[in-house]
Amino acid sequence: MAGKRDRDRKPPDFEGRQAVLSTMRNAKMARSAHAYVRGNTMQFYEWLETRGTTVLPDGPALWICGDCHTGNLGPVADAQGRVEIQIRDLDQTVIGNPAHDLIRLGLSLATAARGSDLPGLTTVHMMEALADGYERAFARATKGKEIGGLKRPESVRVVMKEAVRRSWKHLAVERLEDTKPTIPLGRRFWPLTKEETAQISALFEKGAISQLATSLRARRDDGAVSVLDAAYWVKGCSSLGRLRYAVLLDVDGGVVDGDDLCLIDVKEGVKAAAPRYPGVDMPKDNAERVVEGARHLAPFLGERMRADRLLDRPVVIRELLPQDIKLEIDQLTQSGAMDVARYVAQVVGIAHARQLDHRARAAWLKELRRARSKTIDAPPWLWSSVVELAGSHETAYLEHCRRYALAIA
Repeated sequence: MAGKRDRDRKPPDFEGRQAVLSTMRNAKMARSAHAYVRGNTMQFYEWLETRGTTVLPDGPALWICGDCHTGNLGPVADAQGRVEIQIRDLDQTVIGNPAHDLIRLGLSLATAARGSDLPGLTTVHMMEALADGYERAFARATKGKEIGGLKRPESVRVVMKEAVRRSWKHLAVERLEDTKPTIPLGRRFWPLTKEETAQISALFEKGAISQLATSLRARRDDGAVSVLDAAYWVKGCSSLGRLRYAVLLDVDGGVVDGDDLCLIDVKEGVKAAAPRYPGVDMPKDNAERVVEGARHLAPFLGERMRADRLLDRPVVIRELLPQDIKLEIDQLTQSGAMDVARYVAQVVGIAHARQLDHRARAAWLKELRRARSKTIDAPPWLWSSVVELAGSHETAYLEHCRRYALAIA
């Protein structure tokens, strides 16, 4: 019954969207401490501004995720159908300090461990595995060895197996709740204004944008592309409140099967809160920044993204493929926690290492291995940062829950 009430509830008008989205975001963040960490990126950046710069090493300048938690990693397909685990959300990407990605990832894993009721000793070993996995990626790259082909833990193998077998029907049922060539309005999809409808139609009349739908191996490069339907998309957590649209396209007409249909995600690119290195050369347009960062950090995803403008705001456009799913690590087991930490750290390490030459890789690896203590086999700054952040986020999460309870009472 609750699902039916959600579908029957009248969506807000254009002016009322922001208030509804803010309430939904607060509700999502109240679900668990891990959800709060994933949704409240600002607290992490505020910590970096006040404390992190005095205790962290100056890593090499490279494109970082900027919001490197476990939910932002997962299987990603390229235009040729290959699938790899890569970083899949680049909203906060900047040229900055790679130490920031390591700490953010460590905080996410530590929070997931607490949510899984694992002992503190397991968290200690997870941080050691995190450091080991990241360093392994750099060590192999420094020695000129192939840095792909990682050994996947069981939880990752399950996700990859699911990703590879998925088809358009899986994507349609998951995202659109049906396989019909329409976007159902309701809780997740809201109607557009006339201006939004007109501008979305104009956007996909541009050759560079419509080519996103014809770039896949199974489609003709010169196929005609038309907009079948579009809606405002209530999606994400920290991104709720930005422009976000789902656009359903048809390639070559006929709407015969999934190969003819494309689900496009149009997402506003906003100014990154993640700290960047001063004086670095990055695109000033926020959508172009996201696309450029993706090309360096997640090539499979980057090649399937375009930057443009909609309603006079920068937007990132990409086709959602059935294989693009989250690597959900909300629940960890004591036996598998270290394997997961080591694996995701290697994924991030590969994304960082591929951007550097031999000398820069070797120098960063040396810094990572410097000044190890006898009590934990991980960089002291990594451990102390994660401990401090885990404590402050737990306090902030409980306070968030108190305010949310008052708001809905």
